[in-house]
Amino acid sequence: MSIQVAESDSQILECFSVLSQLRPHIKQESFLEQVRRQQQNGHRMIYLEENHQAKAVAIFCISENFACGLFLHVYDLVVDATVRSQGYGHHIFEWLVNYAKLHGCKELSLDSGVQRFDAHRFYIRHQMNISGHHFSLPL
Repeated sequence: MSIQVAESDSQILECFSVLSQLRPHIKQESFLEQVRRQQQNGHRMIYLEENHQAKAVAIFCISENFACGLFLHVYDLVVDATVRSQGYGHHIFEWLVNYAKLHGCKELSLDSGVQRFDAHRFYIRHQMNISGHHFSLPL
């Protein structure tokens, strides 16, 4: 088992089948192009690989604001549905925490859909606090 930054086209494409479980609206034909655009804005994709297959994927970015200072925000965190509750989520979450600390971040944050009860239990087990509500306005 290893956790790697997805940098090559083949590494990025390997992550599609896992990430699309969380984001079913994404299309494989435009996936690589969108990841490359997001990378230009500072986003990074990591994946946990075992037996040459992605088992978990996360997309994150380090940012800074007045509310938090320097922080790592996780935009996407998903474990393949066929292997959940086997520790993969824990390993990728710990990697993110360590990466944030290594880069001087004071906080790790993420948003989670209100319907994702299993994910909420996972985050609470990992000592995350529910610190606010995220509001959105479709345009």
